[in-house]
Amino acid sequence: MINRLFSRQKKITIEMCENNLERFLKEENFSDYNTFFTQKKIDYKEYQCLSKCKECKMSPYALVNGEFVSAKDSVELLEKLKEF
Repeated sequence: MINRLFSRQKKITIEMCENNLERFLKEENFSDYNTFFTQKKIDYKEYQCLSKCKECKMSPYALVNGEFVSAKDSVELLEKLKEF
């Protein structure tokens, strides 16, 4: 039990599409995202394209440890990312 309490948290890999960010991320949310992505447990990677074009046009999304996560807006996406 003690090992579980003090075990190191695994890093969470978050991959985002540059095009999707440009489309959905609002300037007023930049600092919230930046604060989240600079945490030690977060391994953030941004790519020009993640080849999810259909999803990219509809809503903000990210790949979290390879799992597709989408939301209705950038605020909701950040909340979902924080749950991981």
